[in-house]
Amino acid sequence: MRLVIIESPYAGDIEVNVKYARACLRDSLDRGEAPLASHLLYTQEGVLHDSFPLERRKGIDAGLAWGMKADATIVYIDHGISKGMQFGVASARKANRPVEFRRLYE
Repeated sequence: MRLVIIESPYAGDIEVNVKYARACLRDSLDRGEAPLASHLLYTQEGVLHDSFPLERRKGIDAGLAWGMKADATIVYIDHGISKGMQFGVASARKANRPVEFRRLYE
């Protein structure tokens, strides 16, 4: 399986964005990939608080560390590209990791 990092929006309407990110994970799994969406994993209750800058940074750094092992970064763009997603794309390109843009909805 190809290891991929999932980029999708989180901040803003968190309930809608979490539902969308879960659909992105499903789409990636259906394509035979092994996805990681660190923004879903690390923001779960009892893990890290995205609204606290130091904890947000810790989650971003952990996601970037996993990204170094990934084969590609997949950016789901149906809901736009957030600043956090832009940062993820820039980090992938800096690491020479392929970046692919996808939509769930046409």
